[in-house]
Amino acid sequence: MRNTGLLLLVFSLALPSIQAQAPLRPLPNEAFKKGEILVFRVHYGFIDAGEAVLEVKDEEKFLGPNRVYHISGKGQSKGAFDWFFKVRDLYETYIDEQAIVPWVFTRRVDEGGYRFNQNYIFNPYKNTVRDRDTVISTPPGIQDMLSAFYYARCIDYSSFKEGDVLSMSGFVDGKVVPLKIRYIGKEILETDLGKFHCLKFRPVVITGRIFKHEEDLNVWVTEDKNHIPIRAEAEILVGSIKMDLTGYSGLTNPVSKAE
Repeated sequence: MRNTGLLLLVFSLALPSIQAQAPLRPLPNEAFKKGEILVFRVHYGFIDAGEAVLEVKDEEKFLGPNRVYHISGKGQSKGAFDWFFKVRDLYETYIDEQAIVPWVFTRRVDEGGYRFNQNYIFNPYKNTVRDRDTVISTPPGIQDMLSAFYYARCIDYSSFKEGDVLSMSGFVDGKVVPLKIRYIGKEILETDLGKFHCLKFRPVVITGRIFKHEEDLNVWVTEDKNHIPIRAEAEILVGSIKMDLTGYSGLTNPVSKAE
């Protein structure tokens, strides 16, 4: 948290040039609001491996003149899995409330004793991101690893047909990468929380380091304006991972539960 505070202080030094800019293009958001919490159970194969929590902080936050959402994603291992592979990950992003683009992104990774940090400062007016002492030009509307999820939730999928692709640009591990999510269709998904009307998507993943095939990740989100993920399944090079929604609160809209 100390590193995040320092990063925000560095960001504040750039405010004079930011304050003079015209407003960013708006993106309507009917999907989420402050106070929303999503809780997931993570399975590695047959093992109940951990828990992940996504939270839109219930606070008024500004970066200069820009009102922002402060969003965190926490992941940690549980039970027996915690004994031999301890995970304590924290992702944070500060997203412009009007444009749903990031201003600041931090990543704190601690996985099996392997630790690293990432700190990125975005300027959506100039289409740049600062990574340490390097300023990198980016396409308009660039997203970080966490803000991309909330941006995708704001999209209206009512006119999507099977095979249609949502495309965006992401800044991942210090590089600009294309992010594509293919719409597969509608399904009714049965979970421990009940049955849900869902939209199924298949993010096009990068093969080699984690995934063997581009189609190895599937995600189901509610067929309502919340677009909250109900389940994600991934086939990776060393097994399979499954993530199920186990709890939610502070949603903006009713959930599309099936009878």
